[in-house]
Amino acid sequence: MLESSWKTAITKIEPNKILVRGYRIDQLMGKANFGQMVYLLFKGELPPKSHGKMIEAILASSVDHGVTPPSVLSALTVASTGAELNAAAAAGILSISRFHGGAIEECMYLLKDTIELMAKKSLSTTEAAKEIIINYREKGKKLSGFGHRLHTNDPRTKKLFDLAAEYGVSGKYVSIAQSIRNMLEENIGKKLPINVDGAIAAVLCEMNFDPQLANAFFMIARLPGMVAHIIEERTRQKPMRKIDPSNYEYDGPAERTVPENL
Repeated sequence: MLESSWKTAITKIEPNKILVRGYRIDQLMGKANFGQMVYLLFKGELPPKSHGKMIEAILASSVDHGVTPPSVLSALTVASTGAELNAAAAAGILSISRFHGGAIEECMYLLKDTIELMAKKSLSTTEAAKEIIINYREKGKKLSGFGHRLHTNDPRTKKLFDLAAEYGVSGKYVSIAQSIRNMLEENIGKKLPINVDGAIAAVLCEMNFDPQLANAFFMIARLPGMVAHIIEERTRQKPMRKIDPSNYEYDGPAERTVPENL
């Protein structure tokens, strides 16, 4: 092998054959759902179907959150200049970082720190939650994954936890997240519900994902929503407009019932 050559263990391409982590892609098509493919690429093995469904639920939960998030505003601003779709989408993706989307990764570390503390000091879930809150607050560290600027009872959180229980993906991390939520209210006298980022963090920990992949899930989830907003910007708005994130009006469909056979 030449000195300049390098190796990859992800995808092998041959004439008339594509292997993803060793599996023929044409044999995966129609069998593996998108969540299972994401799992396969990230972890190298096919997951149980329930894990694939859980990932699909995670992606659906974060597919869009209106026009106010920085990623959408960035994408709309670039789209308004007449830039191509890829440039506008790239601008949105590039704005996903520590303060926008980063809460999932930070919460995963928080939950892992709490589990480590439990094991190290033989603490109960409640005791560990109380101590980790004190430790984080003393160090000025944010308790990411709790509280929301808009939602006092994020509907996505309950649904993700219900599905996690149904799919067998609910365990110590979900329990720890709930204990931290309860202890936060007791310690600061204010209800800080588990937000969607906290719920995703707990479930990703249950499936043993590396925290450095957290932002990847957020980016994959948000891209379809950003594309929809970019296309709407191109087709409904004037170029080079001043975009005020607070001065908009929704004129889409009224609330609809999701079909039972979806």
